[in-house]
Amino acid sequence: MRPTKSLSALATLGFATLLSFALTVPAQAAGPSYVALGDSYAAGNGAGNYDSASGNCHRSFSAYPYLWKNAHAPSAFADTSCSGAVTTDVTNSQLGPLNSSTGVVSLTIGGNDAGFSDVMTTCVTGSDTDCVNRVNQAESYAQNTLPDRLDATYNAIRAKAPNAKVVVLGYPHVYTLGVFCVGLSDTKHRKIDEASDVLDSVISSRAAAHGFVFGDVRSAFNGHELCSGDDWLHSLVVSPSWESYHPTANGHASGYYPVLNANS
Repeated sequence: MRPTKSLSALATLGFATLLSFALTVPAQAAGPSYVALGDSYAAGNGAGNYDSASGNCHRSFSAYPYLWKNAHAPSAFADTSCSGAVTTDVTNSQLGPLNSSTGVVSLTIGGNDAGFSDVMTTCVTGSDTDCVNRVNQAESYAQNTLPDRLDATYNAIRAKAPNAKVVVLGYPHVYTLGVFCVGLSDTKHRKIDEASDVLDSVISSRAAAHGFVFGDVRSAFNGHELCSGDDWLHSLVVSPSWESYHPTANGHASGYYPVLNANS
């Protein structure tokens, strides 16, 4: 009987030790507090699955902020991005959830400042010359006026969230070039993509100057622009028109989200 009793005592001791260890190991910590800021490309116009409570901001549960939230279970989450937002909208009305405990901030902004919507309207309805001239105006604005506006917005974010990692996501090319595509001319396609490059270059430069990470989505969208045959962007949408030239749900899931995830 003695060996049996000894084995029983050892088993009881082992179980008690394991139970004590289990009770003292803390639960898996939640991810860092996360706040999403920005314009329609951040809100998810075009991704469907919209949050009715977001009204005209058209925030989507399929947009990259919610995909990151669902994957990382942050300790706190807020999405204040909004369709049509410009840099001053971010500064004046989107920074409320930020604080010293905020761990991650994502942001896509600057396209509306440079007049992206009007550029697309002009290029869709006007001549090649009209399109080229309007894009030139937008590029001039992006290079000469937008940097100061971005600086003011980035400074405001850092002041409110001094400890956060800030990931600034850019804009994709809209068109796959060099292929036959019904609709706009090749001249317009090339000029619109040139505008994306200028805008991303300015945003990347100013983000780096503030110690922020720039998430370049152009390579992620490569082969999935309009005219590619596997588009991750909407072309002209009649209703709702605000989905036009914005990423689809696939564009967020396979384009934007992986870039945010890799840089956060």
